[in-house]
Amino acid sequence: MVSILWVGLGGALGASSRFLVSEWSVAVFGRGFPYGTLMVNVLGSLAMGVFLAAMSQELIAPVPWRQLIAIGFLGAFTTFSTFSVDTLLLFQHGETVKALLNVGLNLALCLSAAAMGAWLLARITG
Repeated sequence: MVSILWVGLGGALGASSRFLVSEWSVAVFGRGFPYGTLMVNVLGSLAMGVFLAAMSQELIAPVPWRQLIAIGFLGAFTTFSTFSVDTLLLFQHGETVKALLNVGLNLALCLSAAAMGAWLLARITG
């Protein structure tokens, strides 16, 4: 039960942070490019890399920090951080083909899913 509270707290903070970064980027850069999304994806990936390195070097204890930061905060802030680390780990373990496949499938399937969702909603709402 305590784990759920850590994840929930991190998620609330991550989602709120994502909102603030997105709003700030629109105010500064306008709506011509999704700078907010790019910023949270890059920042989240950086944070996840730092966090995993800190865990692997035993600089921080895995629990509850993993629940609060990696799953909760970064999970709500961006899921791109998880994708980035998964791909990095594949490369680091010599699984180059799998890493490239992960990149290609994530890009192709996520873009396709977004397009499909928009298409389905348009069909449903007429």
